[in-house]
Amino acid sequence: MTKQEQDTIFNQWLSEFKPLLFKIVRVYASSRSDDNDLFQEVVIQVWRSVPNYKGESSSHTWVYRVALNTAIKWSSRNKQKNHELLNDDLVLIPSEHKSNEKLDWLYHEISKLGKVEKSLTLLMLDGFSYREMSNILGITTSLVGVKISRIKHHLQERAQNL
Repeated sequence: MTKQEQDTIFNQWLSEFKPLLFKIVRVYASSRSDDNDLFQEVVIQVWRSVPNYKGESSSHTWVYRVALNTAIKWSSRNKQKNHELLNDDLVLIPSEHKSNEKLDWLYHEISKLGKVEKSLTLLMLDGFSYREMSNILGITTSLVGVKISRIKHHLQERAQNL
């Protein structure tokens, strides 16, 4: 694959899947500065993954898998790191993605879940089937069902306690 072909595919994916990337970043990052750092890392990894894409899954599934794996690894490395953004001009993720109070609550609650549960919740919200979720995360479809049931129950309990 030539660099030009890689760039073309990457630009198409970025254009098509940017909202998906924002969603993943929002769940795994804890501050605006972290949002920017993680978004940059995800974009870099998606670009690097283009030559490895063989079309065995949809490009949507591929980008999702790359972004989730990057976010999980990044959050593990940066768990202790929590710093504030010093220069608002550096913000890559527009603030309009963070303006809905109910959505903010949901993302906050999702961010408190475990790694697999965060990933499953995002995949569920994006309408992936249990089979697709199990393939992306490498767990059984029955475990996907059990975990999703528990996540829904947990979120419903948290919502009732508001």
